[in-house]
Formats: sequence, C-alpha cells, structure tokens
Amino acid sequence: MNRPLFGKIAVVTGASRGVGKGIALELGAAGATVYVTGRSVAAGSLPGTVSETADQVTALGGKGIALVCDHHSDEQVAHVFERVRHDTGRLDLLVNNVFSSPDLGAWLGKPFWELPLAAWDQVLDIGTRSHYVASVHAVPLLFAGGGGLIVNISSAGARQYSHNTPYGVGKAALDKMTADMAVELRSRDVSVVSVWPGLVRTELVDAAARRAGHGRSEIELPGEGRFDVDAAESPRFVGRAVTALAADPAVRDHSGTAVSTSDLAHRYGLTDVDGAAPSATNQT
Repeated sequence: MNRPLFGKIAVVTGASRGVGKGIALELGAAGATVYVTGRSVAAGSLPGTVSETADQVTALGGKGIALVCDHHSDEQVAHVFERVRHDTGRLDLLVNNVFSSPDLGAWLGKPFWELPLAAWDQVLDIGTRSHYVASVHAVPLLFAGGGGLIVNISSAGARQYSHNTPYGVGKAALDKMTADMAVELRSRDVSVVSVWPGLVRTELVDAAARRAGHGRSEIELPGEGRFDVDAAESPRFVGRAVTALAADPAVRDHSGTAVSTSDLAHRYGLTDVDGAAPSATNQT
C-alpha cells in the first residue's frame, strides 16, 4: 500500500463534513496522523461530526484525532495547537479549510447593499481571519518539524465574481495572504499554497440539488447559472489534490501560488473516487 505521508502530522480545520472531511480522509489513507477540528459533536440538519471523521481517518490507515473547536474563538484555536504540541512537538501540514458555508447559503446572489452587515463578518471571520489565526499558531510547530506546508482552501471567486461581494473579497484576501506568507516563510522551508476546488458534492450541495428534466442533478446559484452536480468533484478528490501537494518534494516551487484542483489533477495524474477527472469548467 502506498502511504506517502506515513509518520506525518496534519491539522485540518472544519473537517466534520464536506471538503474538510474529504481532505482528512485522504490524508489518513496516505498514512498521516490527522487532527480534525470542527464544532459538530452531533449530527444536525447535515450529517457529520468531528469524531466520525476521525474514526474514518483511522479506519483508512491513518490516525484520526477529533478536536472540538469553534474557530470564532481564538482561545479554542490556541488549545488545538497546544494539544498538537503536547502530543507530537511538531507539525508537517496545516489545511485551513473551515468556512461558514451554511450561513453563506442564505446570502447567495444578493448584492452587498441587501446583505446584513453580519454577512461580511461571518464570511471573513470564519474564513480569512480564522485561517490567519490557525497559521500563526501552526508556524512554530512547522518550524519545529524542520518545515512543512500550509494549504489554504480558496476559490476561483478570488478572481471572478462568485456568490456575493464578501465571499469574493474574502477569497481574494486569502490568496494575497498565501502569497505574502510564502515570502516571509521562504527561508524557513515552509510552503504556502492556495487550492481552488471546483463545485464539490458536499452534503450541503447534495441537499440543495434537484433533478433536472434530463435526469441529472443540478444546482442553481443565483446570478451565476446552473451547475451539474453529477459532474462535480467529490470531497475526497480535493483531498487527493492536497495529499499530492503534501507528498511532492518539489512543493516549494509552487509556494505563494493559487492552483485549481483540476490543474493539480493534471499535474499529478489524479482521478476522483469514481475514476473520473472532474471538469475544469465546473468552477464556483
């Protein structure tokens, strides 16, 4: 069995479900010890908890450790990395994924003047700011391990209109943060890369999808059009892209850049869990 990340220590934020869960599972399948964070300790309107993700990481051959964390709380985030320091004394990979997707749903396609001011805070706090805070705590542990990788889960919305103004601003800021952190970390052998998934078949997307007349599932995003959910990436495809980056000895060459999962699939020869190569045009 190919386990390119055996012995590596990773933290994946927001991994109860969705993209974060898919990343955690693929890191586990590659042999990593994965600390998974999230608020969900019991299934609610959407399935998934941090404990379930951690258990599945272990079942796939890694070691999953669930850490309940509300990323609104700097103190709780600090406790996550203190736990990693206590357990291992180092870190190899941080995946900043946590995002307030359920909250974003009610604001899709609305112009900024119709949004509550809270939308700005929610999208940029549980997203851009939470990624910054986690990185601040992670970097000393990455130094202790001799270097490593920070992956920021971003979006093509950093460069084109997507969802609403706060969303695009948050993703553009995140990609700028990736670029600037990479400059400051270059001499310490820590790479920073933004990864852009396409449309992903998360639990939230599946719940919102409907059957079209041609028998395929699709989702309509206000102001952006209809997207083929059946052709979307699985969360584990995003995980395969992140895993390939983490296992690449030349990842430093890509530090400071933003790259799509479809580009990573081409670079590393990746396919989704069903053997398909998701379309580069299904971007959100």
